[in-house]
Amino acid sequence: MTTERGTAGVDEAGPVRVMVVDDHPMWRDAVARDLGEAGFDVVATAGDGQQAVRRARAVRPDVLVLDLNLPGKPGAEVCRELVGPDSGLRVLVLSASGEHADVLEAVKAGATGYLVKSAGPEELLDAVRRTALGDPVFTPGLAGLVLGEYRRLAADPAPAAEDGPEVPKLTARETEVLRLVAKGLSYKQIAERLVISHRTVQNHVQNTLGKLQLHNRVELVRYAIERGLDD
Repeated sequence: MTTERGTAGVDEAGPVRVMVVDDHPMWRDAVARDLGEAGFDVVATAGDGQQAVRRARAVRPDVLVLDLNLPGKPGAEVCRELVGPDSGLRVLVLSASGEHADVLEAVKAGATGYLVKSAGPEELLDAVRRTALGDPVFTPGLAGLVLGEYRRLAADPAPAAEDGPEVPKLTARETEVLRLVAKGLSYKQIAERLVISHRTVQNHVQNTLGKLQLHNRVELVRYAIERGLDD
């Protein structure tokens, strides 16, 4: 499959490093094989939650393809432990469940995207590639659910701490990118609209997360909507 990265899993920095976590060996091996054949560098696999956390910290993949229903430690908890503003890891949940509660729990835990296992091989490869770029990827019909949850959270904001630190000022470009993130645009769409690269958008988002001391896209979008930046 040819994309703007060249082959599916390769860019100028080399192959995207992927780790696959699923408790079904045949499914796990099949996904890992498909990704490897498409040009991704499958650096590890794991069959339970504790093993996933330990191996991911050791091999530091770019993308974690993660099932939610894992023995030992649920997938959402794995995501919470591994995803942070300094980790650089992005998580694509690949689950048999399309239940709204599971989707929202995964996103709140820090997942970048959510794909159900009925997706075809090409759809999975494209989802992993886009996740590596930082684009939110969802099975059709789930993206609107997630944006709706962002708005619901923003309608009931957490109380501000008394005498808390002054909110850091964002640059004009960071604010512009944040406004488009709050509208639900993907990083690719933001890059095209602002005529900048994917990586530049990604850097602006990471800088904004760091300045605001936020941990993931959910918190970032909530912050933006609370301040009316999605208007």
